Amino acid sequence: MRPHRYRYYDLLVHVFVVVLLISNLVGQKITAIGPFRISGAQLFFPLTYIFGDVFTEVYGYGASRRAIWIGFFASGLLAVMGLFSVWLPPAPGWHNQAAFAVVFQFVPRLVAASLAAFWCGEFANSYVMARMKVLTRGRYLWTRTVGSTIVGQGVDTCVVMVLAFGGTLTPGLIANLILSGYLGKVLYEVLATPLTYAVVNFLKRREGVDVFDAQTSFNPFRADLEPELAAGQVGLE
Repeated sequence: MRPHRYRYYDLLVHVFVVVLLISNLVGQKITAIGPFRISGAQLFFPLTYIFGDVFTEVYGYGASRRAIWIGFFASGLLAVMGLFSVWLPPAPGWHNQAAFAVVFQFVPRLVAASLAAFWCGEFANSYVMARMKVLTRGRYLWTRTVGSTIVGQGVDTCVVMVLAFGGTLTPGLIANLILSGYLGKVLYEVLATPLTYAVVNFLKRREGVDVFDAQTSFNPFRADLEPELAAGQVGLE
C-alpha cells in the first residue's frame, strides 16, 4: 500500500513548535485583565493543545506523537542554549546582561517541571482525543476537544505546579494555583472550539483524510519518523 503524504502537516508542526517556544520566552511577563493576573505563557501555551487536537483529529495519534516529541526536544534545546548564552561573559560596554538574563536564565527545576508537564499533558490529551474519536465514530468533535483538554490540561497543570513548587509553597497555595490555571485553560479551549472546528474541517477536505486510531499503538516511545500512514489506515469522509 502506498503511503498517504500530507500537504499541511509539516507547516503545522513548525507553527506548533514556534508557538511553544514563544510561550516559554514570554512566560515572565505578567499582565492584568481586570482582577486577574496571568502570564504571557498562559495566553499562548493553550494554543499548543489546540494544535494537539488538530493533529490527532486529522492526522491521527502517530502524527501527533511525532509533533509532541519535536516540540519536547525543541523546548529542551531552547533552555540549554539560553542558559549557555547567559553564562557567556558580557562584552565590556554592553549593559543589558541583567535584562538578557531575565528572559533566558531558565531555572533548571522549572525547565524540568515544564518539560515533564508538557510531555505528560500532551500525550494524555492526544490519547483521550484519539480514543474518544473511535468511541463516538467521528461525531461530536466538541466533546473530544473539550474532553481531551479537561484531561490533558489537568495532567499538565498538576505536574508542573507540583514539580516546580513542591516543598517551597504550601499545599493550599499550590492547589489554588492548579485550580485557577486549570479552569482558565479549559475555558480557553471551550472558547476556541469554533476555530478548531473550522481548521479541522478545512484540513480534512484539503488533505482528503480522516484518521481513526482503531488499531494504533499508543506507546509514546514508538518512533514514527515519517508523518504518513498506510492507505488502509486512513478513513475518508
